Amino acid sequence: METALRRLVLVRHGETVGESSTRYHGVTDVALNEVGVAQMNRVRGALAEESFDLAITSALQRTIAAAAIVAPAVPARALPGFNEIDFGDWEGLTRDEIARRDPERYAAWQAAGAAFTYPNGDAVAAFRGRVAATWRRIVPQLPVRVIVIAHKGVIGTILGELLHLAPAERATLTIDLASIHILGTANGRGWVADVLNDVRHLGEPL
Repeated sequence: METALRRLVLVRHGETVGESSTRYHGVTDVALNEVGVAQMNRVRGALAEESFDLAITSALQRTIAAAAIVAPAVPARALPGFNEIDFGDWEGLTRDEIARRDPERYAAWQAAGAAFTYPNGDAVAAFRGRVAATWRRIVPQLPVRVIVIAHKGVIGTILGELLHLAPAERATLTIDLASIHILGTANGRGWVADVLNDVRHLGEPL
């Protein structure tokens, strides 16, 4: 697919008032909390030597606010197609709470992996298809240097697409809050990961 894009930086948003580090907030529009704001300021420092032509976010406030901190002078575009997965009845719960309240479906989730559909929420395959379709639609229009500030599932899907990861490889990806992932290409087709899940800028816990 022809594109001007040559350097892609992916950043996961920081901690939220809904405790993204422990709770499954997908489509719930939670805001960054004080820790999340501090994390994004550290991301900005870590990327101080980078320059961007465009910032892309989801349509959820935690990524929009993160982009305003990390790349305040860069034109930004919010895309609903990059919204996080809908966890349905499990929105806002921790893994332990899901296992305790809904043990049968929890066991099915663990067994099914990417074939799972969250109760009254998204099918994992459909979510990934939506993110991939959004990426393919916009990539021909992208400039040379782009930063995407998004959610764990979105970043994982984009990395899987661009690096041609098998399902087992994708499952091993670590995408921490406020992590940085950097990809480069010489021709807009063959992507290589320069950095994956860099969290050195976070240092000691905030």
